[in-house]
Amino acid sequence: MKVLLVHNEYQQPGGEDAVFRLERDLLTSFGHHVVTYVRTNHEISGHSKAGRISLLKQTIWAEDSRRDIARILTEERPDVVHVHNTFMRISPSIYAECRKSEVPVVQTLHNFRLLCPAATFYRSGRVCEDCVSGSLWNSVVHGCYRDSRPATAAVAAMLATHRRLDTWGSGISRFIALTEFARQKFIHGGFAAERISVKPNFVAPDPGMGDGSRDYALFVGRLSEEKGLRTLLRAWMQLKNTIPLRIVGDGPLAAELKEYAAGHRFDSVHFEGRLDHREVREIMKHARFLVLPSECYENFPMTIVEAFAAGTPVICSRLGAMQEIVQHRDTGLLFEPCNSEILAECVSWAWAHPAQMRTMGAAARREFELKYTPERNYSQLMDIYQQAIRKPKLSGVAEGMTESFEPAIQS
Repeated sequence: MKVLLVHNEYQQPGGEDAVFRLERDLLTSFGHHVVTYVRTNHEISGHSKAGRISLLKQTIWAEDSRRDIARILTEERPDVVHVHNTFMRISPSIYAECRKSEVPVVQTLHNFRLLCPAATFYRSGRVCEDCVSGSLWNSVVHGCYRDSRPATAAVAAMLATHRRLDTWGSGISRFIALTEFARQKFIHGGFAAERISVKPNFVAPDPGMGDGSRDYALFVGRLSEEKGLRTLLRAWMQLKNTIPLRIVGDGPLAAELKEYAAGHRFDSVHFEGRLDHREVREIMKHARFLVLPSECYENFPMTIVEAFAAGTPVICSRLGAMQEIVQHRDTGLLFEPCNSEILAECVSWAWAHPAQMRTMGAAARREFELKYTPERNYSQLMDIYQQAIRKPKLSGVAEGMTESFEPAIQS
């Protein structure tokens, strides 16, 4: 099978970029011919004011990307196009070209961008779904994307335009949601249930089951507000026993968190900064447990399945997809989000019961072997591709859309 993979990289490397590379390598390892089309948001750097104004048009309809995809489709004639991300340099313009060439498209829903301009369902320290229950204008009022009303308006305009054009309905054969929780959110947001398959991400290479002393707790992730790190440190302040905590990652809250820890003399809390993937996996293999106190709807935290692969149980918020992936008292522990007191109780219990945590770790490893291996993922991915290929030709957008829309936004 020949597959065209499409991805727009972010300026800050993240899980979506890693998953794109993993699935590319997975397909290649099974003998498929993989063609890639990749752009990056680093292209935005150095834009003049006029250039940034033109970026609004590019976000809605990137004519250069459309032409690139048209050329690739003509030259390569792929069996299926698999899109990971189009925001913001690629844009949804490519879907019309795929439809024109009658090539089926599979779209992975890595985040909630098609429902929420911020992509997170998070605002002002709480879960927010105002743009699903109401107008996208809510996001502009609050400047949800990058704390900027103009930037948010650009994203909202892109979403509103392509909803009006029915781009998601007419240009995409199959969607991949990473969890059933995410699938239900997109159905609630108006996406057709029968076109959304659930396929999680996977871990490769297999890091193997960790062993050794497992003498610390671990957090891995971006140091930002929605990750619940203030709750994490408040919980550590309430612990009766000294429990070592290693915090891996960087982000906008780094200075504040370090100052808080120093002010409360948390000698047991160590900030490791940003580490490469290999180092993170080694640290993961020797942790007693991973703590994930996120206060937003995590779509599919790769850190959870990476912990499972290492045989490390997870303590996380009872929120969103996290409570779907982690089974309470089986592969980890769940606590109410934002509740530092309950988190402290979970951490204290986990530290005082190493035998039970080893049992949970073994269960987590079995969960990885059952659901999150490359082999299992490949089977699911092939099934989704075949469903897309068998799907009848989509309809709903005028055939002249490619020619008529781009000139309209230039005017």
